[in-house]
Amino acid sequence: MSKLSGLELRAMNEQVAPCCPPLTERPLTAAESERTAKMFKALGDPVRLRLFSLVASHEGGEACVCDISDVGVSQPTVSHHLKKLKEAGLLASERRGTWVYYRVEPSVLAAMGKLLTVS
Repeated sequence: MSKLSGLELRAMNEQVAPCCPPLTERPLTAAESERTAKMFKALGDPVRLRLFSLVASHEGGEACVCDISDVGVSQPTVSHHLKKLKEAGLLASERRGTWVYYRVEPSVLAAMGKLLTVS
């Protein structure tokens, strides 16, 4: 898969529903609470938060695991944390040859920001 253009990313963002409304808008449903807690729990670990930040801020919107593995823990631990971020719906990955590339799922940052926004 090639890198996505800004137009393609915007189109994807429009297709993905945010996790939930702003906290000040209405109480979260049980399902929204589960989904949101899973995301924040995944980011509650400093290594995971750093990996998420490295991917989100990487040039082109995606990062090869080879570019983000120097976070002070072993490679198997990095893989474990990336797996947890994927399971929480925060990252997507794609294997290209021997390397895996990670990108932030479309609309994740906007949805998380919207959650904490006063409406």
